[in-house]
Amino acid sequence: MIEIVVNGETRQVPAGTTITGLLAILSIPPERVAVELDRAIIKNIFWPETELRPGARVEIVHFVGGG
Repeated sequence: MIEIVVNGETRQVPAGTTITGLLAILSIPPERVAVELDRAIIKNIFWPETELRPGARVEIVHFVGGG
């Protein structure tokens, strides 16, 4: 297990967890979110291959539609 920070909250995740894996762990549908990793926006095409390192800071932003 490694320790990361997600939206300001410390969490433990298995070593080797990717962004895609993190979203699955958190039960967050990937279609309507943007992900920032250590202050850089990560394009969704790179989520499956982007492994989280110990101490990583992840911000997940949900898109909300409305009118």
